[in-house]
Order: sequence, then C-alpha cells, then structure tokens
Amino acid sequence: MEWRKYYLDMTLVPLGFFITFGYYVWLWHKTRTDPSCTTIGINAHGRRLWVPAMLKDIEKKNILVAQSLRNLIMGSTLMATTSILLSAGLAAVISSTYSVKKPLDDVIYGAHSEFMIALKYVTLLTTFLFSFFCHTLSIRFLNQLAILTCTPQDAMSLVTPEYLVEIFERGITLNTVGNRIFYSALPLLLWIVGPVLVFLCYIAMLPMFYNLDFVSGSGKTKIEVNGKKDYV
Repeated sequence: MEWRKYYLDMTLVPLGFFITFGYYVWLWHKTRTDPSCTTIGINAHGRRLWVPAMLKDIEKKNILVAQSLRNLIMGSTLMATTSILLSAGLAAVISSTYSVKKPLDDVIYGAHSEFMIALKYVTLLTTFLFSFFCHTLSIRFLNQLAILTCTPQDAMSLVTPEYLVEIFERGITLNTVGNRIFYSALPLLLWIVGPVLVFLCYIAMLPMFYNLDFVSGSGKTKIEVNGKKDYV
C-alpha cells in the first residue's frame, strides 16, 4: 500500500477519534473530581437519593417506579434495536457482491480501494455491535432493579438500598456508554464519502457534547450521603 493513497484516512479519522476520546477522559475526570459541574455527576447524585426515597413509601410510589424504569428500558430497547438493525444492514452490504465503491470513486477524498471500503464497513459494524452490547446489558440491570425494588426491606434481607443504587448506576452507566458509542459511529458513516468529513463532524460534535455535559453557574456545596461525599 502506498502511503500517499492512505494518508488522509490514516491521519484524520484516528485524530478525530482520539480528540473525542480525550474529551471523554476529561469529562470522566471532571465528573469524579467536581461532579457539580457536569450533568452526569448531578444526575448520579439525584439517582442515589431517588432510590431510598422510593423505598420509604413503595406502596404508594410503586406505579411511579414502574413507569420510570419502563421509560428507561424502552429507551435502551430502542437504541439496541436501532444498533442491531444497522449492524445487520452493514453485514449485508459487506457480504454483497455489488461493488459499492464504484459510484463514489470520483467524488470522495482519501483511499477508496477494496481494502479501505471493507475497513470502513467493518469499523462501523463493530461500533454498532458494541453499542448493542451495552444497551442489552443496561436492559438487564434495569429489569433486575424493577423486580428487586418491590422486595421486602427487613434486617435479614440481602437486597439493601445500597445494592439497588449500585444496580441502578450500572444500568444508567451502560445506557450512557452505549449512547456515546452510537453517537461516535455517526461521523464514521461519513467515512464512506471521505475522511475529511469524519474529522469535521467529530470536531463539530464537541461543542454540542460540552453544552450537554457541563452545567454553568452551579454551586459547590459538599455534603455526605451514605458515607460518601458529593457536591451539590
């Protein structure tokens, strides 16, 4: 393979991916060190308070719990279904004998050999499969939470509020990871046209994610909940 045919694909696409990955590493660090400035940290704090509040009066709030968990499960199911349908479509394209690169030879930048076309579709297929995997695990944990929430809370019970909070956090975390993996696949769809659009799309998505993930003007009051210190 000649480098001059592949340098755009081998530089712009990984560069855009690592810039986005670096943003997520920074987001994770900010969420761990100062959760009051991120929506993820604030929402996690609210969920840790929501579970004990529902358990205190579960007989009156069981419908609210069921509806809330049902909405979360429906959202994860929708994303899992979309991911597996796109994976099936990409698998069909990869296995097809039709050469999808010929109509695009004159309009795309970067390499458009048979190897590069196969690499593009396999990368997309793998990304959507990972998103499907995360969403299915999220559904599993949320279904467990829906069942265990209504178990009797007594001194001998192994199902404690802390255990339910942990299950809830795992389900939501997997849902969030699955969504972000799915979003990262959207710029890769433009790789079919060329690597330049992939890089520009990754860069354009960063301000949007920043506005969604960070909260401005929030206070920083440290409190202690269940033996853990949080910022609110």
